[in-house]
Order: sequence, then structure tokens, then C-alpha cells
Amino acid sequence: MLLVVCRDKGTAEWAAEPIRIGLDKHPSLVVFPLVLGPHNVPMVMEAARAAEDIPMAVFSAITHSNDHDIAAILEALAEALRATDADAAAVFAEFTEAGLGASPAREIRRNLMGTGLSHFRGFVAESFRDEGRVEGRLEGRAEDILRILEVRGVAVPEEARERISSCTDLAVLDVWFERAVTAPTAGTVIDDG
Repeated sequence: MLLVVCRDKGTAEWAAEPIRIGLDKHPSLVVFPLVLGPHNVPMVMEAARAAEDIPMAVFSAITHSNDHDIAAILEALAEALRATDADAAAVFAEFTEAGLGASPAREIRRNLMGTGLSHFRGFVAESFRDEGRVEGRLEGRAEDILRILEVRGVAVPEEARERISSCTDLAVLDVWFERAVTAPTAGTVIDDG
């Protein structure tokens, strides 16, 4: 089953179209996605209702993240999660966070988690700490690469400096770090080929 979760009706309608694989007149496979969007997922704004069906409450928060009532939806979900098993609540909280993406609702949720919802404070705080830890490691590794090249007297053009500094893949930075020790040019360090 292919499940598609959308935050706007237009995308949901587009995603609901059957996916045909094969020849135009003779498809060998047709997939009919199950699409959840703001047009077919109810707004769950009461904690009791959210507690009855937490997965639906999570989908409600994600699909209605652009709705003006999102704060009430998120409050109902938080209240329901507070009353459920901590491990399950952490999974649903993480799924909600990922589903909200970079929407304004994500910031509302983060603010909500930080004001009086001590049940999740550890999970959310740990999430933020982990994000900060990863960002710090990325930044530190990029600085190490640039410092090695500087100490070795290897010129680093602005384009290469920007690419190294903005890389968000620690595994790639580790490869570049090893290359920086012996590479004759900065281009050799970041060469993908």
C-alpha cells in the first residue's frame, strides 16, 4: 500500500491519481495511492477524541498544519500523548515532528512542548540536543578540513570553502578530511569523481 500524506488539497488531489507502469494502452501495474489530506482527514481538536485514535490525531496535525486551528489540534494531540505509554508517545511525537516539516506548525509544536508539557520535555530536549550535537560535529569537521589545508599551504577558493562549510553529510566530510591530509588542491579534496 502506498500512503501519501499531504498538507494541501491540491497536492492531495494530484497524488490521488493512479500511477500506471508499463505501456500506455497496456499498463502492467496500476497503483492507487491512499491519500490523506486536509480535505479528508478530520480536525481532531479535543483531547478525548485524540486519545481514542492517536494515529488519526497525528495525521490530523500533519494534514492541517497550515490551518488556523493548528494550535488546538496540537494541544489535543499533546494531551492525548501525555496519557499514553512513553515509548509510544515518543514515536508519535517524532512522527509528528517529521510530518510538520518546516511549517509554522512545527514551531508552534516546539513552543507547546516547552511550556508545561513536562511529559515530553525530555524527548524534545534530547531531540534538540542531538540536532545541536550533529551540527557541531559537522561544523567542527569542516573547520578541521579547512585548517589542514591552510597549514599545508593549499589554496582554498571561495567556492570550495563554501562547499566544505555547508556540507551536511558527516560521512562525506570524513572522506574529505582524510583527503585533505595529502591532496594537492582543494578541488581534489571535494572531487566527487
